[in-house]
Amino acid sequence: MADYSTIKGFTIQSLATDPYTSSVASATWASGGEINQARTSFSGFGNPVATTAMVAGGWVSPGVGRTLNTESYNGSTWTEVNDLTGSPAISGAGSTGTATAGVFFGGDPTTPGANVAITQEYDGTSWATSGSMNTARRDMSSGGTQTAAFAALGAIDPPFTTAAETYNGSTWTSVNSCNTARRSSTGSGTTSAGLAYGGYIGPATAANTESYDGTSWTNMNDLNTARNDGVGTHSGTNTAALMCGGDTPPATAVVEYFDGTSWTEVADLSGVRVTTGGSGTSTDAFVAGGSPAPPSASYKNTSEFFTPASPLSIAQEGQVWYNTTSAVLKGFGALGTGAWGSGGAMSTTRAQAPAAGTQTAAMVAGGAAPPSTGTVNTETYDGTSWTEVADLNAAVRLQCGSGTQTSALSISGYSTTWQAGVESWNGTSWTEVNEVQTARYQSGAAGTSNATGLFWQGESSPPWTANYTKTEEFDGTSWTETSDTNTTGTQRTSGGTATSAITAGGHPGSGVTTDAETWDGTSWSDIASLNQGAEGRMGAATNNTAAMVAGGRNSPTYYAQTEIYDGTCWTEVADLASARYNGSATGTSSVAVLQGGSNPGTGGSTTTEEWTVPDAIKTFTAS
Repeated sequence: MADYSTIKGFTIQSLATDPYTSSVASATWASGGEINQARTSFSGFGNPVATTAMVAGGWVSPGVGRTLNTESYNGSTWTEVNDLTGSPAISGAGSTGTATAGVFFGGDPTTPGANVAITQEYDGTSWATSGSMNTARRDMSSGGTQTAAFAALGAIDPPFTTAAETYNGSTWTSVNSCNTARRSSTGSGTTSAGLAYGGYIGPATAANTESYDGTSWTNMNDLNTARNDGVGTHSGTNTAALMCGGDTPPATAVVEYFDGTSWTEVADLSGVRVTTGGSGTSTDAFVAGGSPAPPSASYKNTSEFFTPASPLSIAQEGQVWYNTTSAVLKGFGALGTGAWGSGGAMSTTRAQAPAAGTQTAAMVAGGAAPPSTGTVNTETYDGTSWTEVADLNAAVRLQCGSGTQTSALSISGYSTTWQAGVESWNGTSWTEVNEVQTARYQSGAAGTSNATGLFWQGESSPPWTANYTKTEEFDGTSWTETSDTNTTGTQRTSGGTATSAITAGGHPGSGVTTDAETWDGTSWSDIASLNQGAEGRMGAATNNTAAMVAGGRNSPTYYAQTEIYDGTCWTEVADLASARYNGSATGTSSVAVLQGGSNPGTGGSTTTEEWTVPDAIKTFTAS
């Protein structure tokens, strides 16, 4: 059979770079504030745009030795916060997570051969010791979250190791080993989509890249520049990662991007860095400190942040292009309409509860458990099953929430009266924090952690038609009123971030509405209306240009209808398996989970459904 090139020739686009990595390819590094303690061989975690950047531990110059110091970055300034707990001070540790749910493990407290297996967790305020690693090591690859992290490779002095293990928030479990032993590598991704790359094999640096699928490690295409002691993006996935700086030797400023297949050089750092700290994702990364050349008595205290350009929008259905760098043929198909699939049932029947996180790492708390009484029960979801964890301090229903599985807010609601209370979740326990300014229920919320939040609209004390347009912002400490929404409303779907949110549907005092609005960090704007007006619709959003809503009610009719928003209009897609309203949903416009809610004749349910939209980009074998 003739191949494609024989039949059609090469009339398709031949491109040196993949247009769908162009936002990274055209990115730049911008200088940030200076860390207070210049250091090397330290650990970083967090995402500077989504939450904040963090650094901890390491070796302090000149000749001071190791440090317990931890610093947090707020977008302009690094501030010293609570130190790592106990002693000894450690360099070369693994790390990952967010600024309010970080984890730090292993490392070297004194000299080679004295590695530790210590694990410490950071909750946004202080450090606490957790379960020890199975293999004490330093200079390893790491990635994931505080409750789902991995460690691979590293030095155990002697020798270098291939050992890998995963962490579930309390204990470490040994998993299948990597293929090539080395130290001073770095990592990115998750416990089911991990990446370990670079390092030192001896007597030379390594370009090796290995991908982890949750079971085994597979050799991938090498880095273009072999190196050790570079910085990886510990969060994200194994199909979108950065390698920043390192020692080839000599020290380098080269940055490379991995797209799941091959590495491509992108914008260099402003200067060479070795044994640097950093973290993030391929579109939200930072580096700080390090040394300009090994060995050096002059350690850096500067920091840099990676700023991608907007993605290049060239795709049209049927468009095909050939990437001459990676030798991969790709095509753009019509965006999938998405489908709902069954998930694990919750242990508590509920409705009117807030949710946070992703489809495979979700959290739901409180809400109404029949017969319409508030509950304190909290559960977390791993993509398969729900697990009960620490309770809320107050039984509340009709509240809203935002954040992640390990860093979330439960806001306002109703108990025996309208509530202004707010509780903060750190992945382990709930803590009461400052109240919102106006008590109300059935409001909207958005945010990416317990340190940032947006809260709007809702219903206060009678008359029940007194729906609010008020919007309040949370800075991690207190709530401040900001610009009002354009219309009044309650029981509206909501989602997004504190600077890019969306709200739609609900009722404006009587009846239901199709109105929708988006928030840009400063003000609300009216957008295209929903196709179906309803109250209690459930939804998830990536940002204010990508959202999903499902279900709802216009009494006595309950809906299973789903709609997606593409930044321009709403489109009806696949229905839920069961009609319901006032459940809770979390995730993105294309990968979300929905749980609970009221069906006709019920006060709640334990049902979970998972929403997935297939990728529009298809990869083929070039021939």
